[in-house]
Amino acid sequence: MKQIIGFFFATGFFESPEVINALILGSIVAAISGVIGVFVIIRGQSFAGHAISDFGGAGAAMAFLAGIGTLWGFLGFGIFAAIGVEFLGNKAREKDLSTGIILSIALGIESLFLYLDAHFTGKASASMLILFGSIFVVSRTTVLVIALLTIATTIVICILYRPLLLSSIDSELASTRGVPVRFISIVFIILLSFVVEEGSLITGSLLSTALLIGPAAAAVQITRKMSSAMLLSASLGVIAMLIGIVLAYDSFQWAPVGRGWTVSFFVSVIILLFYLLARIKGRISDAKMTKNKGVLSDD
Repeated sequence: MKQIIGFFFATGFFESPEVINALILGSIVAAISGVIGVFVIIRGQSFAGHAISDFGGAGAAMAFLAGIGTLWGFLGFGIFAAIGVEFLGNKAREKDLSTGIILSIALGIESLFLYLDAHFTGKASASMLILFGSIFVVSRTTVLVIALLTIATTIVICILYRPLLLSSIDSELASTRGVPVRFISIVFIILLSFVVEEGSLITGSLLSTALLIGPAAAAVQITRKMSSAMLLSASLGVIAMLIGIVLAYDSFQWAPVGRGWTVSFFVSVIILLFYLLARIKGRISDAKMTKNKGVLSDD
């Protein structure tokens, strides 16, 4: 048994406080990202999630330069970007345009402050941490803050579940039934910014949407039932995160450059594999349904 455990887990894996923090934080963020990611896909806001992530990265770079925790930079600028995306455009075409504007501004500001960080602090590693994340250096206090934010996000989603689902599927029908569509949209985009920026701490501002979109995209390929899709999406995200953490920790022993590979790399690759497998399964299921319909029609 010990040999099997030793084969999959490098020495000291379960004794490291940093690893325990990473496992807890990664599971929390992956689960909530999977849940809210299904709504993101239904609402067609994947592009908005990417813009929010990059704007949060600019905030994190600014916070690092000021000596403030990067989490607050991620969250502060992420919320600002989310509200900007929502208020700059009402229709789908306007939202894409406003999101593109926010994204271009975010990338410009982010590049500026990453340069300033390297120039004034002399820590070029800050750019790597912000762009690609580093879950192993997140403090226990930060884990607690993110856990509280996740609990609050989950409570709000539960309260607004039905109106949020209806407005996501058909906003005009929701409006005729008295659902405050505008208010729901604003609340959702703020919740989205929370989740995206939490993910940025793990996979970085460049890859945080992989955790948000990938598992959800795989889930909706397999099931069309909303509750099942959210559960499956959360499960896939957590599995990808846990495997990614194990591989990243183990990579310190066999990486040729003497440094471990990032968690974000492994998580992104695993999520891609999940999505490809889900696409294959979805096509097989569609083919079977088409064949069965053909048999029934022949009868």
